[in-house]
Amino acid sequence: MLITTNFALTYFIVSGEIEASRVPSWLMVMDTEGLSVLTAWAAGKFVGDAIGQFVKKSGITEKAKHKKIVIPGFVAAVSGDLEEELGPEWEVKIGPREAAHLSPFLKLGV
Repeated sequence: MLITTNFALTYFIVSGEIEASRVPSWLMVMDTEGLSVLTAWAAGKFVGDAIGQFVKKSGITEKAKHKKIVIPGFVAAVSGDLEEELGPEWEVKIGPREAAHLSPFLKLGV
């Protein structure tokens, strides 16, 4: 599963890249009041604790067969806090910084 913010441009680009990859994936879109990934991170709205709580409340664990999550490369710094919030059974992966690199990243078998 992948996670991003609800900034419209980001959502459409990321969802398009996932679709183009043809790799079955869950895309979680976190409400950051329409802020981009970096802006939401700087504002404290897209940080490890908040992402972890969002994932837990979303119900995705009942739908997904694994506990792996890919975060945007620009917020790699939140991975430790996210791992702590989600627990040791989760694997937090750091995705590419640019959405254009998402399709090849997914094809590598994240």
